[in-house]
Amino acid sequence: MSHPHMHHHEDPTMAPDMTHSHDSHMTPESDHGQHMMMMQMTFYFGYKNVELLFAGLVINTPGEMVGACIGVFLLAVLYEGLKIGREFLLRRNQVNVRYNSMPVPGADGTILMETHKTVGQRMMSLAHFLQTLLHIIQVVISYFLMLVFMTYNGYLCIAVALGAGFGYFLFSWKKAVVVDITEHCH
Repeated sequence: MSHPHMHHHEDPTMAPDMTHSHDSHMTPESDHGQHMMMMQMTFYFGYKNVELLFAGLVINTPGEMVGACIGVFLLAVLYEGLKIGREFLLRRNQVNVRYNSMPVPGADGTILMETHKTVGQRMMSLAHFLQTLLHIIQVVISYFLMLVFMTYNGYLCIAVALGAGFGYFLFSWKKAVVVDITEHCH
């Protein structure tokens, strides 16, 4: 039985207790065994009673927290790899390359012709359907990572950040940077 003004000793390894309301309007008779769930709004470092994305996925031991951090780290690496992989597939499957020339005034009053490359992709193609499927997966993973971060558990937040950083390091160096030397605005 909890009392509204009772002080509890808190274990630093536990997630802050958010299941019991200490509101004076709430009585044991009106609760009927239901717990009000409030979202944690401050960062903490704990490994007991930490819910991870799903109600049945609860971390209670240091080993479970290490495993969860490794899983979250790998999910963040996968997310970064998926972003770069989608860009690679998009460039590989581009079709309808067109070159358009347009007149621009030269420095001495003459007219110069600049050529610009336009690249398109067909909407009804296997490549576009694959891009759409990969986009859906990327969005779901990004929301999962956001929700993991929103647990405010310091260990899980660090795992998200380190995984994203490692994924970027691992995959982004292959990312082709296109520089248009004719572009005048930088």
